[in-house]
Amino acid sequence: MIERYTRPEMGKIFEDEFKFSTWLKIEILACEARAELGEIPKQDVDVIKRKATFNIKRVLEIEETTKHDVIAFLTNVAEYVGPESRHIHYGMTSSDILDTTLSFQMKSAGELLQKQLEELKISLKERALEHKYTVCVGRSHGIHAEPTSMGLKFALWYEECKRNIQRLGNAVDMISVGQISGAVGTFEHLSPKVEEYVCQKLGLKPATISTQVIQRDVHAEFLNVLAIIGASLEKIAVEIRHLQRTEVLEAEEFFSKGQKGSSAMPHKRNPIISERVTGLARVLRGNSTVALENVALWHERDISHSSVERIIVPDSCIALNYMLYLMTGLIKNLIVYPENMLKNLALTRGLVFSQAVMLNLVNKGISREEAYKMVQNPAMEVWADKSKNLKEELFKSDEVMKYLSAEEIESIFDSKKMLKNVDYIFSRSIEI
Repeated sequence: MIERYTRPEMGKIFEDEFKFSTWLKIEILACEARAELGEIPKQDVDVIKRKATFNIKRVLEIEETTKHDVIAFLTNVAEYVGPESRHIHYGMTSSDILDTTLSFQMKSAGELLQKQLEELKISLKERALEHKYTVCVGRSHGIHAEPTSMGLKFALWYEECKRNIQRLGNAVDMISVGQISGAVGTFEHLSPKVEEYVCQKLGLKPATISTQVIQRDVHAEFLNVLAIIGASLEKIAVEIRHLQRTEVLEAEEFFSKGQKGSSAMPHKRNPIISERVTGLARVLRGNSTVALENVALWHERDISHSSVERIIVPDSCIALNYMLYLMTGLIKNLIVYPENMLKNLALTRGLVFSQAVMLNLVNKGISREEAYKMVQNPAMEVWADKSKNLKEELFKSDEVMKYLSAEEIESIFDSKKMLKNVDYIFSRSIEI
């Protein structure tokens, strides 16, 4: 199901064609660097560049015997190149091409995810501005609190999206490192200039120090950032799922013509996209934990991380690619019901204005404790009797009316007045 919706370019990054092509590019670049250093004849490099290629089926066939993917690949390339293939992989170890390629793949994937985050950010901004003054109830602990605006919900998600773009940019920069440093990272048989040349051509930085493998803390950081982004998407999804509950119905996922919500009940319209995003966020968190387990290696070098990364890196990148695709469409097409928001705001019959009443009493010189008690007593009456509302109960309260006029009380019960600083909040986040 994921592959059906995933953008093709993300999937291709982790296919054998892309991987082997990058391996070959690294090997050829290393030969070019050595030729520039005068270590091998340039005409031999010309032959390598002209003849070097691979056949995926043949590589996998050879690997059945060698049980070593890099050796199988080099054997197949040598079949095409001939005698000049002796220069290929000279002084290098398998992890030189494996780790450098993985970094290049993660960098490429990260840049695609950055573009998707930018698209999501734009959608969130548009919906925030659209519903800047759409009044809805704010909830704390799931219970009605005070009025807010639907636009502020979108703006909150927009701001978090901005942080995730920054986080991912930092993670992409961190993972954009390569190494061509030999069997234990000492450049025993290769000049460091070869590493510099290869990395520069690939848009990577040379690892400052390596021990045959690039240290896995950078990979863990990348995958943990993907997990954080997934958690942000889950946060949005969970809120939408709550808002779509039948008893709330302040927002709803778009339901297309011909779509079915249930095999049993024809009336159902379920938040399936939000639920899908919620579930996949758990996969990202699990993978990020595994990436942390990869940091500790025997004597700073073993390959216990390798088998794991072949699963968690492509799976996390592809899953987040899919989640961002889903979430951007969800936000763009989210149905918002302002009339239901006002209906829900009125459910507690004025109780959401209790703090405003209390603070107006405090402004009259009453202690906070006394003002709290003066408002809580009628508020509890309203909680207990659904025929009552707070405004009318305040009018009946001699101790409240002693300090507040009827006009002042009427003025307090205006939800739009509670949004007087919305413009200011938007100005701190959303660029108009």
